Amino acid sequence: MSNMKKIVFQGEPGANSHMACRDVYPDYESVPCATFEDCFHALESGEAELGMIPVENSVAGRVADIHHLLPRSNLHIIGEYFMPIRFQLMAPPGATIEGLTSVQSHIMALGQCRKMIRRLGLNAVVGADTAGSARQIAERGDLTAAALAPDLAAEAYGLEILARDVEDAAHNTTRFLILSREALSAADNGQPVITTMVFRVRNVPAALYKALGGFATNNVNMTKLESYQLEGQFFASMFYADVEGHPDEPNVALALEELKFFCAEYKMLGVYRASPFREKIKEPEANRALRPTPGV
Repeated sequence: MSNMKKIVFQGEPGANSHMACRDVYPDYESVPCATFEDCFHALESGEAELGMIPVENSVAGRVADIHHLLPRSNLHIIGEYFMPIRFQLMAPPGATIEGLTSVQSHIMALGQCRKMIRRLGLNAVVGADTAGSARQIAERGDLTAAALAPDLAAEAYGLEILARDVEDAAHNTTRFLILSREALSAADNGQPVITTMVFRVRNVPAALYKALGGFATNNVNMTKLESYQLEGQFFASMFYADVEGHPDEPNVALALEELKFFCAEYKMLGVYRASPFREKIKEPEANRALRPTPGV
């Protein structure tokens, strides 16, 4: 039996989430789970120490399941990881690009590689996921059929990569949240921090406007605000938010105090180090300079 600590991910071996686990926690045993619910159960039951869970993609948008699962769990966000998504065209040994007639992958991967598929004249076949498609192509051994999947899938299933980095958008990036049973909050020591929360405002006029006003007046930058319906009730919207700063910073504390005053429900999900990748994706200062100054 392995004595290594475990980190769970959703999908089959070779998936992008598997690669993210190996990138960030190479000393952990990466454990695949069939569903996000299985990942959360493994964490809450103590079967694994950490979870690597995708929350949003720069092309496909948010992973909706996570917004419903995370607030109702007893788990905490302890970190984030941004991973550029690269798709490889892979097939059984002996296959050639000229001999291919079809390519299989997750529907989002197929959509993100349209140009290559059209250029090669391939029939796109929708699979359950990227790594699972690679496994199925390997099992079939059909030299006319290829898969679109990460590098790790080719290694896991003995496939040859016929073309590398075939995605249409070079900026394609997935943001992962690192989850734990323990609330390992980042220290307030001047380093960039992200604070994540979910909340539901009270049912009074302009409640959301008033709840968010404290972030503006206290100069706290909110990098994400998303709404989703609560348990099928159209009148009960929950909001998921990321802000820059630590709750112990005076301006962030004041903004959160004002937010909570107008909330019927509030839950802190995590206080964690901001990924260095955020420096690469922040708005250029030149853009800010073009904005008109309020009141001028």
